[in-house]
Amino acid sequence: MSSLFVKRKEKLLVQKKPSSYEYENHLVDELVEHYKARLLRDTNLEALTKLSSGEMRLRIEQYVSTFMSEEKVIISRHDKELLITRILDESVGFGPLEPLINDPEITEILINGYQEVYVERRGKLAKIHISFRSDEHVRHIVDRIVAPLGRRIDESSPMVDARLPDGSRVNAVISPISLSGTLVSIRKFRADPFKLEDLIEFNSLDVSMATFLDGIVRAKMNTLISGGTGSGKTTLLNVIATSIPEGERVITIEDSAELRLDRPNVVGMEARTANVEGKGEVSIRNLVRNALRMRPDRIIVGEVRSGEAFDMLQAMNTGHEGSITTVHANNADDALRRVESMVIMAGMDLPSTIIREYIAGALDIIIQATRLTDGTRKIVSISEVQKNDGKHKIVEIFKFERIGLTKDGDVEGYFTPTGEVPQCLNRIRVFGIEMDESLFVPVKRGAAV
Repeated sequence: MSSLFVKRKEKLLVQKKPSSYEYENHLVDELVEHYKARLLRDTNLEALTKLSSGEMRLRIEQYVSTFMSEEKVIISRHDKELLITRILDESVGFGPLEPLINDPEITEILINGYQEVYVERRGKLAKIHISFRSDEHVRHIVDRIVAPLGRRIDESSPMVDARLPDGSRVNAVISPISLSGTLVSIRKFRADPFKLEDLIEFNSLDVSMATFLDGIVRAKMNTLISGGTGSGKTTLLNVIATSIPEGERVITIEDSAELRLDRPNVVGMEARTANVEGKGEVSIRNLVRNALRMRPDRIIVGEVRSGEAFDMLQAMNTGHEGSITTVHANNADDALRRVESMVIMAGMDLPSTIIREYIAGALDIIIQATRLTDGTRKIVSISEVQKNDGKHKIVEIFKFERIGLTKDGDVEGYFTPTGEVPQCLNRIRVFGIEMDESLFVPVKRGAAV
């Protein structure tokens, strides 16, 4: 074995030395596979995985050093560090994904087959020089992600939603659905959840909008967050939920757990897909119904997609005020139409006019989040569903006014109230929250953000 590696090393000395994790060092590739096999065969890997990351690295380094001494294999310190890191990542981590997951600047990771990986930084996508050995290598890592959650991905179930231990959302698709090998999308979440102050700093909204959002949540207004994929709906939900008073009991319901509410008295439930025999499915709708029997002050549903919308509206209409959910839609009107179609999907044999009034009676505020062409995410509209004499209308309270693009393609614009004083202002004041009407006076065209 040692002579084989010596010959391989002599051959590779004339080649360009690769940077860490570019997987071009074929000698290290062979050593990784060889010592992974030895660790599995000659050590108690289960006991190793129970150690802290520092102790585990030290123990594996000791084992590998012993193996190398026995086989008389000599490599550089750089290659040995790379070897240890690779063995750790592939034995108990997520292989080439590890440095990407640990990079705080990366917000999304996209794998388009084993040879093509893109990441998003500051809203911009870029291809990186990281790849996998084969499609089976990608599948192995996907299996490692989904298995602890009791989920599976195979030919009979070629799509899966899951999450990483840090809460990051994972979606994977394999053949025959995928035509490009295994596809993986990972949306990362910060270790420390964002706060309203962070969104103001990022120019996702301004101080007036943040003050209003804090007020409507504390005053228990039922809120619908609308937006497209990647617009920041879940982040915004997490942020505004921090305004819920600590004395209230909150129940979160999600398809794949992502919410992290840093507050006491929060309990979460996660939907479950059917097992191999087609049994054991627990839908979002089942969970919403069950939540009503758990003495909630507020119910938060990560996203409504189907018939659970009706159960969520029922909860909002029967005393569970201040509930929050999200929906995929392009504007406030579209959001209401989407919810209407979901209620119809629930099997409600009611005229559309009745359904609309039922929805309008349940919802108070619609927040529209958008990912702009320059990659930035902004709250472009906050609207109130106003009710008068049995009728309703959507009234925009705040908006983001776009004024153009810079030479670099950045979106220029500013946040402004529309001049409409919301009906809910009296309710906000009843809850002891000071909010002056001057907050809703339109601003002149000011500095672009």
